[in-house]
Amino acid sequence: MTNYVLTFRAQPQRTLTAQEEARWPAWFGQIGASIADTGNRVGQARSVGYNGERDDVLAGYIVITAADFDAAVAIAQGCPVLQQGGSLEVGEIVPA
Repeated sequence: MTNYVLTFRAQPQRTLTAQEEARWPAWFGQIGASIADTGNRVGQARSVGYNGERDDVLAGYIVITAADFDAAVAIAQGCPVLQQGGSLEVGEIVPA
């Protein structure tokens, strides 16, 4: 099994409704066996070295364990951020 980081991007200054907030612990419950690190939300964030325009910011991350990259992407597809106007990236963690 391999670890993957899921980084969440969301709209700045957007406040989630109570219903939207409730989707997160529900999703964590669904993928619980895959969670290697529950991660954190992110406060201030800034892209460094990126010259394009973005309308979203880094909002948080978790680390999951999956059999392969496709399985990690399948887990990510259920993430609530995708229903909240955000996006996410899946990255394989390569041990040093």
